[in-house]
Amino acid sequence: MSELFDAVDALVASRSPLPPAAERKRLRQAHGLTLEEVASALKVRRATVSAWESLKKPTEPRGPEREAYARLLNKLAELYPAPAPPAQVPSAPAPAVPAGPQTAPGEQGPAPATPAPAGTPQTPVPAPPTAPGPASEAAAASGTRPQCTTGRPPAPRRPRAQAAPAPAATPAEGTDPRFANGPLAVVDAGTDGTVLACCTGGLILDVPARTLPALVDWALKDARLGQPRLSGAGKDADPLLVLTEAALRYYGLPVVLTDEQRLAGRLPDDHKVVKQLARADWKLTKRGFGPWARIYRPATGAQRQCVQLCIPSWHALDARHWGHAAQLPPAELARVLGVYASRVMTPCGSTAVTGLELMTALHPPTRASRPDADGRRHSEHNPGSLGTEPVDPAPCEAPDGHPLLAHLPRFHVRGPSEKLFEEAYDWARPMTDDECRHRHLVGIDVNLAFAAGANGLTVGLGAPTHVKNPEFDPKLPGSWLVDLSHVDLSKVKIGKQWAELDGSLLPSPFTPKGDRPEGPAWYATPTVAYAVELGYEVRPIEAYVRHDHGRYLDAWYQRLRDAYLATMADLGIRADMDPADFLTAMDRYQDRDPELALVVSAIKATVKGGIGKLRERPRGEGWRPGRPWRALSRPTWRPDIRAAVISRTRINLHRKILKHAAATGQYPVAILSDCVVYACDSPTPLDLLHPGGAPVPGGFKLGVNPGLVKHEGTQTVLWGEEVRERFDAPELNLARYIKDGTVTDADSGE
Repeated sequence: MSELFDAVDALVASRSPLPPAAERKRLRQAHGLTLEEVASALKVRRATVSAWESLKKPTEPRGPEREAYARLLNKLAELYPAPAPPAQVPSAPAPAVPAGPQTAPGEQGPAPATPAPAGTPQTPVPAPPTAPGPASEAAAASGTRPQCTTGRPPAPRRPRAQAAPAPAATPAEGTDPRFANGPLAVVDAGTDGTVLACCTGGLILDVPARTLPALVDWALKDARLGQPRLSGAGKDADPLLVLTEAALRYYGLPVVLTDEQRLAGRLPDDHKVVKQLARADWKLTKRGFGPWARIYRPATGAQRQCVQLCIPSWHALDARHWGHAAQLPPAELARVLGVYASRVMTPCGSTAVTGLELMTALHPPTRASRPDADGRRHSEHNPGSLGTEPVDPAPCEAPDGHPLLAHLPRFHVRGPSEKLFEEAYDWARPMTDDECRHRHLVGIDVNLAFAAGANGLTVGLGAPTHVKNPEFDPKLPGSWLVDLSHVDLSKVKIGKQWAELDGSLLPSPFTPKGDRPEGPAWYATPTVAYAVELGYEVRPIEAYVRHDHGRYLDAWYQRLRDAYLATMADLGIRADMDPADFLTAMDRYQDRDPELALVVSAIKATVKGGIGKLRERPRGEGWRPGRPWRALSRPTWRPDIRAAVISRTRINLHRKILKHAAATGQYPVAILSDCVVYACDSPTPLDLLHPGGAPVPGGFKLGVNPGLVKHEGTQTVLWGEEVRERFDAPELNLARYIKDGTVTDADSGE
């Protein structure tokens, strides 16, 4: 009889109800669980769990896996209940009410309405049903152009606000009411003494603050600015205030920094505004009052009190990454930064700093433990994160000047057998006679190459372990001292077949300059694994491996990929386009919406800068070789992770080059990082990359997705030969100039 009861129980369990895919993912992330951890516990593959959480076409578990999975989700739902729906906004016009005081993290719903004191920011009145307006955060996410709305007539000398007011913005469904007005505001001052804050979605708020300390108080208590956490174990983003030049004058700050202040990167501590903040018990972080100032009071319980300032006229928005964003009017600047914040995160510094902070926001170092016997929770290590303490790199991974190398002679130059050289390609070669008969040089560029290299990459999470004469394990991240000089590119294994190629026309995959190795050298795991993939035996001499490892960058890649694809889709570039339509749509796509094009540029810079920040070098501060510098105190100072990402990116590119050469007989003439140049007869990459109308299997493919390629530029072969002859440099890297063909005399030393 018991067997029958067990069979009945199993039958009932096989139909256990499961929440929607989005809720499954939320519960897993709220507890800080990775896909690998869930898959290991349920004894299924990682891809199976990922399919259960797919937002497009989720699959359903069956049999005992369904019972176990339902039990896991029920337990997590008890720990992390779904947030309560936001309060409904009345459809009828109502008197304006003030934004309630900010609720503590974890509380749901807005604070009760209270009588509005004079000067309190006004909540916009909803528009009539015939002309509904988009919500502020929804407008930021969609990239629509803002139209300023305000609860009172605009100042007479503010032409941007004199048009007929657009429908008011109201919080979108699912928006956290604590942050109903979006993640940030651009604060501007009028000539009549009024101060307005332009938020995302075209919303304008009155700012009653007359001093900077009062402005910080207003941002925390009344403005309802901020952004919900990106991970269940993380923290909410602090409000961001962007100060225009007029606002700087109003609050007693300089419009531009003096040369001395610019070199120091901050205002002096005796500046009157810095003293105002100190008298009001506000503190500044160690970087002081600079272009990205962080003003805070020590947290009391779970309530954070911190505001971030961004000052464009102090070069907070680097023109190399943000273009002309610093010169935009307040509403347009709020739109650009709002789209970036909603799709990436609220910027908290340069794009490089934000890229690094995004890693931590998605994988916080700690999480709340299970309740103890007294029902209290404690902080504990969050599995899959880098932890709270920095770890020393292996000696071969340490850059020159690191304290680990203080014992070396002062002018000692480390070679490949002492130092890990994993960098992006900078390679070129003279063109053959046959290539010179072609008419064009066509450059192609890999989309978000370093993000694609980070996708699915296993990296070390802890300190390295030194081993002698190890057996190479491609699944173990680390650095390996191995001789790869015997790998001959003239005969390599592609898939399961051996192929014969012209190795003299190919760069070596093992060095950034494309030179063939001359002996033992240090390599990251992806580089050594590629030598094995090409069909050659490897015998490491020693290695520094990391047994504690995981796919730390997966969520980071996915966040940036989605941000990039969504913004490109707003510009008319979709992932489902055929190659010819893609090339047509990419032609001058920035002109369709120059502001969204700035967001695309910033997303790209966030990828590259975030990876580069993993091995940040000293930045002045009186540093001397052999002494530690500030960045070494961060758990995210991880040169080994940077090396692994660059190694994988370079290998991914070489693999495509190899397969393209084997299928078409075409070889690159120059490579610079993620840009490759070929000589061909057609000025378009369509005929080059899609011979016969289809891409080479495993080779280059045109498209907008990360890892696919776009057209970088086309020049004539005569142009390339003339440039090289002018500088008497047969191996001048033409990939550096292929985009617009501009070469200056400053490049003559190339």
